[in-house]
Amino acid sequence: MPCIAIFTDDPGWHGKQLSQAFAKRGYQSSFVSLTACALQLTNQDLPILIAGFEDELPAAAFVRGVPGGSLEEVVFYLDLLHALKTLGIPVYNDGRAIEASVDKGMTSFLLQHHGLPTPVTWMLRDRDQALQIASAELAQGHYLISKPLFGSQGEGIRRLEKSTDLLWLTSSNGIYYLQRFIECSGTGYSDIRVFVINGKAIAAMRRRGISWLNNVARGASCEAIMLNQALAELAIKATASLKMEYAGVDIIENADGDYVVIEVNSVPAWKGLQTVCELNIAEQLANDLIDRLLI
Repeated sequence: MPCIAIFTDDPGWHGKQLSQAFAKRGYQSSFVSLTACALQLTNQDLPILIAGFEDELPAAAFVRGVPGGSLEEVVFYLDLLHALKTLGIPVYNDGRAIEASVDKGMTSFLLQHHGLPTPVTWMLRDRDQALQIASAELAQGHYLISKPLFGSQGEGIRRLEKSTDLLWLTSSNGIYYLQRFIECSGTGYSDIRVFVINGKAIAAMRRRGISWLNNVARGASCEAIMLNQALAELAIKATASLKMEYAGVDIIENADGDYVVIEVNSVPAWKGLQTVCELNIAEQLANDLIDRLLI
């Protein structure tokens, strides 16, 4: 039976869902961390060593997570994904898509480059310039978000609301990433997560946060919503701009009723979405990978 490698350091609920979905289609799956892989260029037939696949490469690789680490470590993990694709192994999402989304600065650039609505953003090294930008934005009545370039689930994100907050403005390893805060429509705090697979928006939910951070991991509640055409088309275009097989696209409806793309996730979680969605999302992912890339 062909076997698919699921790259993850924490299989958990998502790993179980994927494993069951692949099994339903007649494929075994094996969880493996990218930290347990190596390039061994002494072997022409098997230049990539993957734990559990010492004799032959997997039929495909599903990327559920890329470990953090030093720049060299992250580049190495991406090298492994690029090498697998070069050898003809389907990688879902591939290294190029991961690179474009793991770096929030490049995500913002590509969204803006493709003419998609996204918050005004600055990325720079100089602290004095960052402070000048932040001071000018606050003076005009805009809140700012300070984010690390790499990160997820709201880690390391701060909202700058007043001049004294500038004392807490810190860089992410020497880089300042600042984004104008978007006020959502209605009361409270909310955004929309749209799940896109192979150019189709399959499901969406509204996340209502207990604070301005709307992450489910930080206590946000999930509500099912109907996908209208404008919302679906925007999520599909955002996914295409980063050339992803699948994505979780985070969108805010601003105070004027316009949609703004906040983030595009290449390894999105879907546990919260699954609670308000009738489709089995893991099966949708497994079917897409198998039907398009393996059969």
